[in-house]
Amino acid sequence: MQKALKWLDSRKTKYKFHDYKELGIDRGTIEIWLQHFPVDKVINRRSTTFKALPEEERASITDPDKAIALMMAHTSIIKRPLWNLGKNKFFLGWDEKAQAGIV
Repeated sequence: MQKALKWLDSRKTKYKFHDYKELGIDRGTIEIWLQHFPVDKVINRRSTTFKALPEEERASITDPDKAIALMMAHTSIIKRPLWNLGKNKFFLGWDEKAQAGIV
């Protein structure tokens, strides 16, 4: 996230940052994300939080409702950054070359 925010600031790009680790995230937003990305891409399986979850909870991500509940309860398992570019366009992750073409 720090690289992405620094990159945006260096280009004087206006943005609105929603820190869902601090502020939480609502079900509707996650449902929109899942219309654009598969759940296994939105959930960061490499996160410490995900790895610390019981196997039963980790396995529950195959069920969309359970995956959404898991992301709402443990926001740090959501891959970052997740960019809402407006006009129903989204980008997941950090790739400076790709970002240069869309932001």
